[in-house]
Parts: sequence; structure tokens; C-alpha cells
Amino acid sequence: MILPLGKTIDMKKLIILLLLVSNLVTAQTYGIDDVKKLLKFSTFYAAVNGGTSLSDVDVFSVNNGLSTQTIATPYDYNFTIGLRKIARFGYENKAQTFYDGTESNYSDAATVGKVKGIEYLFEVDYTRQEAVDYINQHHFIRYSSDEDCNDPLCINYFAFKVEYLEDGFADIKYFEASERYRYKKTRNLSFNIGAAHRLAEPYGYDPLADWMLDNGNLHYTYLALEEGYNVNVHNNEYFAPDGTLVATSAEVWEAVVIPTVLSDYSERKRNELSKVIQHSVVMGFDYYKYSKSTWLHAWGSLLPYHYDDGSEFSYHNYIEDDQWYDYSAGLIYGIKVNKQLGYFVEGKYNKYWNREWYDFKLGINYVIF
Repeated sequence: MILPLGKTIDMKKLIILLLLVSNLVTAQTYGIDDVKKLLKFSTFYAAVNGGTSLSDVDVFSVNNGLSTQTIATPYDYNFTIGLRKIARFGYENKAQTFYDGTESNYSDAATVGKVKGIEYLFEVDYTRQEAVDYINQHHFIRYSSDEDCNDPLCINYFAFKVEYLEDGFADIKYFEASERYRYKKTRNLSFNIGAAHRLAEPYGYDPLADWMLDNGNLHYTYLALEEGYNVNVHNNEYFAPDGTLVATSAEVWEAVVIPTVLSDYSERKRNELSKVIQHSVVMGFDYYKYSKSTWLHAWGSLLPYHYDDGSEFSYHNYIEDDQWYDYSAGLIYGIKVNKQLGYFVEGKYNKYWNREWYDFKLGINYVIF
């Protein structure tokens, strides 16, 4: 189903609206004291980190004698602002006095938190890396319960998570809400099943598909002309839509200008499309066991079935089969072999539509004395 939101939809506004509504309902249902309890132990943080980027590059030219041009790369930086209330698992040590925006908590991606009740995270990162600007956002409200749930709005063995994720480096951005029934197999292991609803741009859509020729090549020059570029074949000159001379040879035109034309065109066409909502079945598991010498925290979610509403930009139209598998998983494992030796493995992996993003770390510690 395509929502009639067009390119004016703003995920951040959607999150804010959701929070306002939830806060209003919470305040009316519980009262001010309960709202204060909800905010208790939460932390607001803001931090700026920076450093040197790539070294400056000297570009030499001999067209009119030897000349040198220095291409400077601006410094890297990261500005983070956030609010979080998330109980730390046993293996998570608060080594730093302050949150500085560089923390990487893999457990934030888990379906179920360490404690029952509500946890939340709202974080925005403005980042510049190697002269490229990115915006990264991660917002979520996570709720889980077990048995003996006496709260008026509580359901036994239930998990709910509403989340907005934007990873500028991985080029992924979506809003997701899921509600799941939990079956607690053992004290450490639980399974869950339910429904997930995701709102995102129509991933799989290729704006350049309409410009492909029968021989598999791309009619890029005609596309550039349609975008306002001009070509003077006689003088071998190529002009941007504003009249600026951008190339004086076919080699520069194809190697430098055309990639920019294709990138700008693809981004514009993607931004013109409405967001698409996808309803899916979701099933998963959570496992957590901790001791001072060894710990294992693992979780995973599989979305094996997706409802096809027949819309023009449904992901079903861009794949050969009627269905596909989306999934995510995380693993945190550590062991202290003895007082001197220990090692750890941590990471998470996500595959949604035609996007993959992941990060991991592993290492070994040995105390010499």
C-alpha cells in the first residue's frame, strides 16, 4: 500500500507525533507521577567528536606549464544528541563517566530488553567522514513483559517495539513497528511470533531502468539532455543546465560528468516517490545467559511472508519470486578463560529488501602481569 504522503513525509515528524500521542495517553492513563517514573534514570546527552581526515592531495597539470592544485579534505566530525533509558546487560560495563556519542551498543538492536517494561532510545548523529556528510538516526521504544503482569495496559508474554532507523553510510531508512507473542522456553531462551509493519521508500525501484537499451547499455547522453545538459559536438564542449562548461572531451564527459548526472537523477526520482508500507509475518528468538566468567546474548528475527497489496511500487514487483526473506540477527559472546586471558565476539547483521548493513568486532585480552 502506498501512503498519499509524497515526498513531504518526514520520518522524524512521524516519530514526534507518535511520542506526543503516547505521552498524552500515558499521562491520562497513569498520571504525572507515572510519567516521572517513566523518565526516571533516563539520560540526556550531547557531544561533539572530531579529528583529522584524509591528508591533502596535490594535483599536477601540464596543460599550460606546470601547475599544482591542492585539494584539501575538511576535518571529520560527529555531533550526537540523544535521550536513552536502557538497562545494561550484565556484560555491559559503564567504563566511561559520560556518554560521548561514540558508544556502540549492539544490544540496542535486541527485540527484548534486560528488564520488563518500557525502554527507549532517541539519538541523532550528524557526521562528516572523508568530506561526505551523513545523518544517522536511531529511535525506538521497546516494551517486553513476562508473567504476572498486573499493570492495566500490560499483556503477559508480550513484546512490542517501534523503531526508526536511518543509516546514511549504508543508505537505509525506514520506520518499523512490531508486536509479538513470546513463548518462554527456558529461563534463558524465548521464542516470539507476530507481525511487523515497515514504512520506507520503495526499495528495489531502479530509476534508470526506463533508460536501458535492448543491448543492455544505458542511453546516458539522451538522459543528460533531458536533464538540461547541452552538447556542442562540433566544438567538443559539454555544458551543465546553468550554462557552465563542464567538459571539453568525451572522455571527461563520460568519466566525470555522466556519473554525477546519473546519481542526481536517481536520487531525485527516488525522492519523488511516496513511501510504501509493508506488512509482514515475523518470528524470532532471544537468548541471554550471563556469568562473571562467560556470557552469551543472541537474538534473531526472520520475516518469511510479506503481504502483497498489488501497488505499483511494491517490492514484489522487483523480484522473481512471490516472497523473499528479510532477517536480522545479533551475537555478543565473551569468555574469561582465566585471570589473564579472555576473548570476545560481538556483531549484528541486517538484510531488508535489497539492502544489507552490519558491523562487528572481535578481540583478545591478555594481562601480562
